[in-house]
Amino acid sequence: MEPKLGLRAQVGVVLGSGLGAFAEELSNPFTVPYKDLEGFPISTAAGHAGKLVVGNLGGVDVAVLAGRSHLYEGYSAAQVTEGIRLLHGMGVASLLVTNASGGIAAELEPGDLTLITDHINLQGANPLIGPHAPFPDMTEAYSLRLRNVAKEAAAELGITLREGVYAAVVGPCYETPAEIRYLKAIGADLVGMSTVLEVIMANALKMEVLGISCVTNKAAGLSGAKLQHDEVLEVGRQARARFADLVKAIVPGLPAGLAA
Repeated sequence: MEPKLGLRAQVGVVLGSGLGAFAEELSNPFTVPYKDLEGFPISTAAGHAGKLVVGNLGGVDVAVLAGRSHLYEGYSAAQVTEGIRLLHGMGVASLLVTNASGGIAAELEPGDLTLITDHINLQGANPLIGPHAPFPDMTEAYSLRLRNVAKEAAAELGITLREGVYAAVVGPCYETPAEIRYLKAIGADLVGMSTVLEVIMANALKMEVLGISCVTNKAAGLSGAKLQHDEVLEVGRQARARFADLVKAIVPGLPAGLAA
């Protein structure tokens, strides 16, 4: 999908549940509601604003997708990744994807910001399926270079940045305790309902990807508490100041040159 507004950017950011306030950090912002982008899926989930914001941060032109669409909203894998194709068409070469997740690893606590090192796709979908399908290598789906940029920025700010493997499920229900035990057994540290299809598409388009997850709750069966979506959003809101500070420090180190 090519933008019709002549907008360009070097870095793209996809904001997950409760993290949309970062878009307010851009200078000279230009905002386009998703409903004004022809054929673009509309975000219906709580905590997703549903708008494209293009502006500048630290001398870098940034395009922010404030809100994403999900399979559980009834969208296809192609629709869920429409935003990634939009960003690529704008010239984005470096992509930061963020999300809210449940913590499976014992050391992860609500409010922790976590670098995604790898993922497990359990969504039963792939945006690349179809005629003339590409076969992108996914060995380093999440760029080591960008992870090092994030670690250095976090260290300078005194922000603890965890690391872990993210498992994507379809949702919209939260997982059962048995499912969490299964996810732990296959190597997942985090679980959520987004991001992985976007990362697959970004890799196919040769974009460099960084993923950061905000742990909003202990996964089912690990704390004894029932999971409430409004509580997930509230933890995201509580973490957004640290998150915004971290992203502001990371963005200047993300560009590796404009996409061709």
